[in-house]
Amino acid sequence: MIVTQEAEARYEGMRLDKYLSVSIDDMSRSFAAQLAENGRVTLDGEPIGKKHIIKRGQLFEIDIPEPRKLELMPENIPIDIVYEDDDLLVVNKPQGLVVHPAPGNETGTLVNALLYHCQNNLSSINGVIRPGIVHRIDKDTSGLLVIAKSDIAHSSLAGQLKEHKPLRRYWALVRGNMPEDEGTVNKPLARHPVNRKRIAVAEGGREAITHWRVLERFGMYTLVECTLETGRTHQIRVHMMSIGHSIVGDKEYWGKQKCEFKLDGQLLHAKTIGFEHPRTGEQMRFDSEIPDYFMNTLKILRARQ
Repeated sequence: MIVTQEAEARYEGMRLDKYLSVSIDDMSRSFAAQLAENGRVTLDGEPIGKKHIIKRGQLFEIDIPEPRKLELMPENIPIDIVYEDDDLLVVNKPQGLVVHPAPGNETGTLVNALLYHCQNNLSSINGVIRPGIVHRIDKDTSGLLVIAKSDIAHSSLAGQLKEHKPLRRYWALVRGNMPEDEGTVNKPLARHPVNRKRIAVAEGGREAITHWRVLERFGMYTLVECTLETGRTHQIRVHMMSIGHSIVGDKEYWGKQKCEFKLDGQLLHAKTIGFEHPRTGEQMRFDSEIPDYFMNTLKILRARQ
């Protein structure tokens, strides 16, 4: 596939590999560099290298190879199953586990583990890459997910999400002392205009609503419970950052200030989930324990008081 692209003024002075990664959806910088090194990026008909400096108005042709079809393999990866029946599962995902495969990250995901555990008995509505996946949480967020085994269950659960019916409560440790005991962030979200891997508050973006309440205060930090009314990508992380209270350990939205704790990701945990069972109509609700690394950080803060 050939993509023709004229560089806008805002990208002037940027390296080619970075420019391609921020201006083309779902393209990583390493993949952009690989395209350039393989002669697949041309300017005025001549191949250019990844270090080429962008000038306004330059017209590039990018030859993007067709993506190869992923073949997902079941893998015997231990998963914490909180509940299971013929229609669905509720799993407690650990921090660091990717939910579904993507090019360059095709193994070791929750989907690979589910394929092994369920013997391919998962809903097919989201295609071969995301079987059974009704909703997601980020790689470095831990906590509860509901997985659909059948298409009927998937349709029901997806419909409930669309109508904002399921209960989804998260615990987060955020920077700073929250000024109030509770509140709501109602700010639309969209892809960041420059860094396409990030999400930003944006006029005209998709509606996003997060309700929060304080659970415990530690002076420089606050433990909050966040309840989702909508479920956008990075919603809690971006909403908390937007009101000046980034989540502790969040490498993407923390800012330049150094985090004092040694963490592998943000202290954000999907603690509670509730929904209507797609077959029986019963109201289901599940709660999970806070992970040790999260609790250890809270213990450090409590000891300071």
